[in-house]
Amino acid sequence: MNDRYDVVIAGAGPAGAQCARDIAARGYDVVVLETEAEDEFPRQSNKSTAGTFHSMMAAFGIPDDVVMQYTDSVVLESPTEHYVRDQPGAVLEFADFKRYLVEDGRETGAEYRFDARVTAPIMEGGEIAGVRYNGDKEVYGDIVVDATGPSAPLAKQLDVVDLKRENHAIGIEYEFEGIDIDRPGFADLRDAMMLRLDHEIAPGGYSWIFHTGEDTAKVGLCYIQNEHHSRYAKDGHTIDDYMEHWLETDPRFSEAEKIAGKQHRGSAHIQKPGQLHTDRFMAIGDTVPTVDPLWGEGINKCMQSGRVAAMAADSCLKHDDIEPTAENLAVYDTLWHRDVAPNVDNRLLMTRLLYLAPNERYDKLMRDLERLDDDTLAKANKGNFRAIARLLELEDAPMLAQLAKQHFDLDLRSLV
Repeated sequence: MNDRYDVVIAGAGPAGAQCARDIAARGYDVVVLETEAEDEFPRQSNKSTAGTFHSMMAAFGIPDDVVMQYTDSVVLESPTEHYVRDQPGAVLEFADFKRYLVEDGRETGAEYRFDARVTAPIMEGGEIAGVRYNGDKEVYGDIVVDATGPSAPLAKQLDVVDLKRENHAIGIEYEFEGIDIDRPGFADLRDAMMLRLDHEIAPGGYSWIFHTGEDTAKVGLCYIQNEHHSRYAKDGHTIDDYMEHWLETDPRFSEAEKIAGKQHRGSAHIQKPGQLHTDRFMAIGDTVPTVDPLWGEGINKCMQSGRVAAMAADSCLKHDDIEPTAENLAVYDTLWHRDVAPNVDNRLLMTRLLYLAPNERYDKLMRDLERLDDDTLAKANKGNFRAIARLLELEDAPMLAQLAKQHFDLDLRSLV
């Protein structure tokens, strides 16, 4: 078994697998180390809602046979209102999607090692030279990539990322049959992905119904375990309690039954990324997380992150006299902020405002969206400050002041 590669990647999720696809396609030797066993992959990591848009499918050559349902619209719900936007999309069978990325990468030339839990970086001369996995096994590479998500064993030990608990989001999702997809009094969710802002269901977060065909759908919720959640949460309630509350109170689920074996749990961090790379090393995907405020689109962001990391690796590896130092890998940071998460500060501001607003403001937001053009919402989701400002009103001043105070308090704590 080879123990030296051009690139070593930890993690076979969308970011790591896409990075491997692109690196192998450029003719480099790349190995991916994945914790899970191959015959079960991705049992433990089958966590995503797997909603995406056609731009991602086309950009990364994703085939139709991993799609559960193509959708025509996105629906935003509040406790009493809803807004419908025409937006073609796709709900993926996430397990099939991840397996496709692995199989396609192998055909391109990437090597995969399953049952390989990465534990620590191998350091030589103050730089990472490889990784240690399964206790005492080692593999070396000119460049190492951490795509392990929030666990981030390499990025954390190299002090590249600092994933803070107050930014930790947790989620739960089930797949159901018997859902009343076109219930009177609610938006028509046939061929739609629905996101709901409602603190009774997901305090400090959001919930969703993604139609997957006939009377079936993915149903889930998530929230960030921070002050926004604490403000609206019920004492002693777990994320499972909120899910059961929604199932018991929403008439669309009165005849619904969970599909056996279709339960997913996951977590991520929603925060501004710090350092993305260092000498011979890059962190990608949910290890340096980003999310679009309204649509999420985590899969696309991970895939884009893997792609720009592959471009950065290629910029060094194709020249024999260029070492993959932090300075020479800085193109990854540039491309990440340009292509993966432009306007990241504004987008995080939009996210925090959404989760801080009370339910009454969500109802008004839906009414406001009906009178605004679709471009306003799309631009706000991308972090356009003027578009975000168009969604705000004078009554939001106390909420903005509270958000400013939270930022000030966080800055003070970071100095202590």
